Amino acid sequence: MQLGWLASNGILGEVMADKLGYFADEGLELEIVPGGPNIDGVASVASGANNFASISSSPSLMLARSAGLPIKCVAAGYQQHPFTYFSLTGNPIREPKDMVGKKIGTQGTAQILLRALLAKNGISEDDVEVVVMGGDMAALKSGQVDAVTGWQTNVGALSVLGDERVDMMLWDAGIQLYANPYYTTDKFLDEDGDKITAAIRAISKGWGAVHADPAAGVEALVERYPNLDKDSEMKAVDLVLGFSFNDKTAANGWGQMDAGNWQAQIDTYDTLGQFANGAPKLEDIMTLDVLNATADARPKIG
Repeated sequence: MQLGWLASNGILGEVMADKLGYFADEGLELEIVPGGPNIDGVASVASGANNFASISSSPSLMLARSAGLPIKCVAAGYQQHPFTYFSLTGNPIREPKDMVGKKIGTQGTAQILLRALLAKNGISEDDVEVVVMGGDMAALKSGQVDAVTGWQTNVGALSVLGDERVDMMLWDAGIQLYANPYYTTDKFLDEDGDKITAAIRAISKGWGAVHADPAAGVEALVERYPNLDKDSEMKAVDLVLGFSFNDKTAANGWGQMDAGNWQAQIDTYDTLGQFANGAPKLEDIMTLDVLNATADARPKIG
């Protein structure tokens, strides 16, 4: 399983599933391959170097498919994307219109998210100053920018903002992306789709187990990845579970996704001119076959 980034609390369910033997029950052995700033996880999967993966955000899959890479999403790990614009109470940004005239610090790869947010809310890009930054929140504390961006689940980095923090989620601002989508290639689905189905079944049970006992899930995570801070992960686990389970998973099970949401994402990015080779077709981006095949096993938790 190729990750789009370094191992984090986004794979609590996978680690728990492995520890509890759910992969072994399916006749599978799980190897988690870390990603990072210099690793193109999508290309790794598309080339066949790895056969299954999770990436931070759904647009990466749309853009890859448009560029000709034969990859397809089979499940959505987070039902809402945790990407958020953080400001401070002295100069708060609570809704998109509050961004007008402000200086927004964001990661280079996240500039398109800001463009999409502004377009969705009828705000000119000229009315907002963009400062490209990393994941450091210090620029907000020092007043160099009026907002910074990151994931709500990264509680360690966010702790420096204290109780002055004001959150505006990208999702609430109208850009409703999936986070931690699971994907593979058309070829692997055709030839070894049973293994993908088995993996999703195991992972879903792992997430169900974390929901039932969050502390045990965190224990399994830090046991496998000792570089992670247990106290920070305990503070984050309820947030992570909140993004993983909602009313839609209560009805349709962990990992569910909606074709209408995917089409809306395609349309938004197409409007912004992000698809150099034309917008990908919905059926090329995602399939519900794996979710349908695992419907009885995936925990229905809200």
